[in-house]
Amino acid sequence: MCEYCGCQALDAIAELTAEHDAVVELGGQARRALDCGDLDLAADRARAIATVLRPHTAVEEEALFPAMAAEYPGHVDLLVADHRRIDQVLAESAAGTPSDAAWPARLAHALTDLREHILREQDGVFPAALISLDNEEWDALAAARARVASGPSAQLSTASQDRTEGPTR
Repeated sequence: MCEYCGCQALDAIAELTAEHDAVVELGGQARRALDCGDLDLAADRARAIATVLRPHTAVEEEALFPAMAAEYPGHVDLLVADHRRIDQVLAESAAGTPSDAAWPARLAHALTDLREHILREQDGVFPAALISLDNEEWDALAAARARVASGPSAQLSTASQDRTEGPTR
């Protein structure tokens, strides 16, 4: 991911980026599981992705996106729509492996969308936030993180645990 603008030196962005990294790793595992026909593992990884994204999305939608919306309204609207669409597919595996024969294709498409979404945030939103947000907006971002009580170490340990407990492909 990008490291050219220095935005990752800020704790708020570093935490969001660390969560992106965990999601990219889990997404790769889910895609490999799909490729091998292991739908149970793919569903497990979809649940792990959702676990990381739940607080991550809350931080973005409670603080980062509202701070950026006035300057980049269309872009923010697209990112929120991405969240809803991707979350919907991931939620299909909440109770186990979906039996719908079309679910693997929906998951594969959602994983592609998620990867593109992450790139748009890291290459666009995060650097723009560096120059756009004021101190109050950064404080709001930190407060949103505290509200969801989901530091990156908790999420990354969950993702790391998922990587070591499940079969690797």
